[in-house]
Amino acid sequence: METDVLVVGGGNAAMSAALSARDHGARRVLVVERAPKFYRGGNSRHTRDFRVMHTRPSEYMIGTYLEDEFLEDLKKVAGGEINENLAKLIVCNSEELPSWLSSQGIRWQPTLSGTLHLGRTNIFQLGGGKAMMNSYYHTAEAKGIEIWYEAMLVDMDIDRNVFKSATIKRNGEYITVRSKMVIVASGGFEANIEWHRRYWGDAADNFIIRGTPYNQGNVLELLLNKGVEKVGEEDAFHAVAVDGRAPKFDGGIVTRLDSVPFGIVVNKHGKRFYDEGEDFWPKRYAIWGGLIARQPGQIAYSIFDSKVLGKFMPSVWKSEKAQSIRELAEKLGLDPNAVEATVAEYNAAVRPGDFNPAELDNCTTEGLTPRKSHWALKIDTPPYYAYPLKAGITFTYLGVKVNEQARMMMKDGRLAENMFACGEIASGNVLRRGYLAGFGLTLGATLGRIAGREAAYAVK
Repeated sequence: METDVLVVGGGNAAMSAALSARDHGARRVLVVERAPKFYRGGNSRHTRDFRVMHTRPSEYMIGTYLEDEFLEDLKKVAGGEINENLAKLIVCNSEELPSWLSSQGIRWQPTLSGTLHLGRTNIFQLGGGKAMMNSYYHTAEAKGIEIWYEAMLVDMDIDRNVFKSATIKRNGEYITVRSKMVIVASGGFEANIEWHRRYWGDAADNFIIRGTPYNQGNVLELLLNKGVEKVGEEDAFHAVAVDGRAPKFDGGIVTRLDSVPFGIVVNKHGKRFYDEGEDFWPKRYAIWGGLIARQPGQIAYSIFDSKVLGKFMPSVWKSEKAQSIRELAEKLGLDPNAVEATVAEYNAAVRPGDFNPAELDNCTTEGLTPRKSHWALKIDTPPYYAYPLKAGITFTYLGVKVNEQARMMMKDGRLAENMFACGEIASGNVLRRGYLAGFGLTLGATLGRIAGREAAYAVK
């Protein structure tokens, strides 16, 4: 089998790359997707929005979101460890995404309002990630892009910095695919529990994988073993607080819990361990998975009272409910004395203010460690409620190093001649610990477009 551009992966980044390559003149483009057709799209199936720079309001986004603010938001969550040139390229190119994605068949829904605070910064796909992926694939097929499902890349022939061919396992056969260019968009290793155990030990057994079980990291490991330079933190991941009753794999975005800023979070010993009101939820929600992963038993509990009902999206599972904190703690299997003491200490530290979930309000605590910086209300109005929380991993930050043309970089310092990467497998170039809501899709589609364009130009 021979092709001009081989795209490894089947999500947002992969399809952006494939379509971009085709649009820029690549005659033969082949996409190999490890999952069956029904599960195509990887983690992108579970998404719902892109974070995009824009200089004027539209029917889909309010106000403006300019380059400097976007970059500052990104640097704040990334903790300063960021390739600023690449980050700036992604931010500036994001302005073109809505119109380009529309040209690929993706549709948008009217701007949202409420406590997610995303109406100004993010644009939401109509029908969510599943509809987006269906549009991608429909357009790709119409443009003559070949797609193989249940096709797993198992080996690559790489001579120094030149890709020669890939071995694909499909329908029980091993097929050699020779390609002039390869674009890898196969995700990280988030679904590989054994790989997580290298860094986390037995704690990894308690992690929830929010997305596809097919992101095992086998292509990433192949590339690193064959001389591609790595980037990102090996033991770090984008992980959020999910309902502790979520399925092990593929629960998606509906398992995420947004109740944290409206109450307190305690560990299995009934103790608070972090500031629940540090910043707006879209900027801080992605740190909570890692925080919970570091707690005893990798479990925590979100506790709140009846005053805040309706302020956030509830879980798809029923909350625990009780008429007293003691009764609630007993239902959760926690030490009631410890939880009562924690709530009493918190209530005593709350200072009156003007509660406003739409702003960084002045409802805070005083003399409490850890402090609650905003949205601090006493937990004193029964009935009381709680959700169990676990670490829900979205993607890992370990990946391959790329330049501003999405071209891979080798360990010996040379650029790969015909190897590109985009999406989660390249996220460590910009994200090494934090996350900004909607940025994953933006990074994937932007680098995917660049990779596809550069690969097509190189073919010609």
